[in-house]
Amino acid sequence: MKLFLICTVCVSAGLFIVSVKAQTPGLIEGQPVDKRPPEKTDNKPTFPEQTRAPYHATAPFQITTLIDTLPAPWSLAFLPDGKILLTERLPGSIRILDTKGVLSEPVAGVSALMAPDAKDIGVLDVALDPHFATNHQIFFTFYDYINGTNSNTWIARGRLDEAKCALIDAKVIFRAQPAMPSKRLGGKTGGRIAIAPDGTLFVTTGDRSDSPPWDVAQRLDNHLGKILHITADGAAAPDNPFLGKPGVLPEIWAYGVRSPEGLAFDPKTGRLWENEHGPRGGDELNIIGKGKNYGWPIAVHGIDYPGKAIGEGVVHKDGMEDPVYYWDPVIAPSGLAFYTGTLFPQWQGSLFVGGLGGRMLDRLTIVNDHVVAEEPLLTELHSRIRDVRVGPDGAVYVLTDSGTATVSPNTPPTSKLLKLTPK
Repeated sequence: MKLFLICTVCVSAGLFIVSVKAQTPGLIEGQPVDKRPPEKTDNKPTFPEQTRAPYHATAPFQITTLIDTLPAPWSLAFLPDGKILLTERLPGSIRILDTKGVLSEPVAGVSALMAPDAKDIGVLDVALDPHFATNHQIFFTFYDYINGTNSNTWIARGRLDEAKCALIDAKVIFRAQPAMPSKRLGGKTGGRIAIAPDGTLFVTTGDRSDSPPWDVAQRLDNHLGKILHITADGAAAPDNPFLGKPGVLPEIWAYGVRSPEGLAFDPKTGRLWENEHGPRGGDELNIIGKGKNYGWPIAVHGIDYPGKAIGEGVVHKDGMEDPVYYWDPVIAPSGLAFYTGTLFPQWQGSLFVGGLGGRMLDRLTIVNDHVVAEEPLLTELHSRIRDVRVGPDGAVYVLTDSGTATVSPNTPPTSKLLKLTPK
């Protein structure tokens, strides 16, 4: 699955441009992209379009490297003036990339919310308030400690003062419960944000479990392995499905997810889509519905890492939602974005999924909520793709990740922000 690179051009301001043909050598139009045997040998889709969609090449494009010195980025967001917010797991910061490619110092006021030991764990997602133009408010997720030992994903907000490169009146609005032992940091934490048109926040949380039992995602007395729905003040949203039910946390919107690192609204239908890491096999793409159960760890398209079945080894269970699409073997999905621009007419109806383990940007063609075609992009870069966003200019922006599931001071500062435009 290598892309054919045509040329490389160095331009001013430290930018590099690479042109890429539409066709990926080694892949056959109309045939499945992945021909490797599945990890779960008895894996069977529950409907025809659920996995191994046919390959379909679309548009040639060029790649512009906007910056290539990031240590461990996780997410990005576009400011109205053309600048870009970038989050970093190390050293746990938010920075501003200006239109000339100059990266700011860490935004002041962010690290003040964190325990000193948590600053190397980092900031995850960042999102602008729908009324940012007038209130300058942003939301972000990060890890933090409780009593110096246990931790979980927290959600914060503050007003961004670009001139001072500072966050004003920053405060934590929500803490996922329970906090888990610190040895489990660095994996299955979730942390993606999708802001609804009404200004409420949908946020993912992972199940944080390293080994069985994984029942926390099925229980409603905790925030682990859930899709949460809260207001801008951190309260449970008023239309949540479990409000007032004894023993159930009111912030829960949906449950039974494992390690969700992608969350986005379909701009055409308004549906909320999510992707998540499976175990050994069984990465999933889901449409998230109110009060729905997404099966983990009962109905799974994968196996445990040692090779054993998970639970009863079933891929479907009545009363639980089947994934719209799954990958087996895995691609380790991270980031999710619907194409909403006009630069690439051929990409209308496309959903982009970053692949950490797959080291690609996966373009999926969506028709009537089903995946009908697949096109792996950027495979020649051999880079872990951490996040993908569609910019206001219609270009596709991609964050690579030179680290691993965990970060350290030794993580090389070689991650990149790439911009994809028509060739």
